[in-house]
This record gives sequence, structure tokens and C-alpha cells, in this order.
Amino acid sequence: MIRFLLPLVAFIVLVSFLLVGLNLNPRKIPSPLIGKPAPTFQLQQLHDSEKTLTSKDNLGKVWLLNVWASWCASCREEHPLLVQLAKSGVVPIYGLNYKDKRDLALQWLDQFGDPYTLSIVDSDGRVGIDYGVYGVPETYVIDKNGVIQYKQIGPVTVDVLEETILPLVRDLQG
Repeated sequence: MIRFLLPLVAFIVLVSFLLVGLNLNPRKIPSPLIGKPAPTFQLQQLHDSEKTLTSKDNLGKVWLLNVWASWCASCREEHPLLVQLAKSGVVPIYGLNYKDKRDLALQWLDQFGDPYTLSIVDSDGRVGIDYGVYGVPETYVIDKNGVIQYKQIGPVTVDVLEETILPLVRDLQG
């Protein structure tokens, strides 16, 4: 009898874990960087390769870092919302052009609009790795002290923007 009970208990435990896993949202993967200083970087600007931006240049202000690429289909999905957010002037948006070709990225921004205060080039993806980028697009909210407060995996939606990102930005700016 015990011989049959043990496999049954193991099966019930396994099914329980499976059911819990199926109900998790893959976009809500917790980032180990939340609450920690944003990784440091010094990268060339997209529009002017003679100039750079460092992670320290934004100390003292709340800002968004949006990881994007011209080859990214999901980036097109969120892009009109980012353009609209940029026009509102609520928070500066900096672009991290990820594993892309400069000419294609510039062409993409010319075609779809440029919501970024500034875009920087991460052509080899090393800074993206430091930030724990799973894929593009991803968006980070970084506070005045250079600490990552939020990470959005996947496209920013109206709901995420209005219910999570903007309230957090306003609290951090306050």
C-alpha cells in the first residue's frame, strides 16, 4: 500500500508546482537589480559618435532607460506610446540601442519618431548584459541616486505606464 502511496504523493506535488507555474506572468520576472545601483557605462551617442554618455551623467534626476533596436518588432508596438510620453515632458527617456547597426537605428528613429532625450549605442550588448536584459524592449526606471527602481520586460503598455511607471516616477521626483 505504501508502495503505491509514495508515487501518488509525488505526482500530486509535481502537478501542484506545474499549476502554480502556469499561473505566473513571465513579464513579472523579478530583477535582482531592483533597489541596487544601475550598472555603470560609458557609451557613444547614437546621433554623434564623437560624444558619450555615462551612467553618472543622469545623477540627480529620475529617468527612464529604454532598451530598443531597429530589428525589434515589439519595439514598434510600444514606440508611439514612448513618443507621446516624451512630448508630455514628465520624465526624460534615454534609449539604449541594443545590438543594432547605427545607420539602421537612425533610419528607424527618422521613420517612427525619436522619443529619446538621447540614445546610446550598445552594439556588442555588454551593457545590456550588465543590466540583465532578457530581450528587447525593456524599460528601467532609475532614481536620482542612480538606483534601479523598476524593470519592465517587454513593451510598455498604456496600463503599465499609467498604473505603475508614472506613479513611481512622480513619487521619485517628489
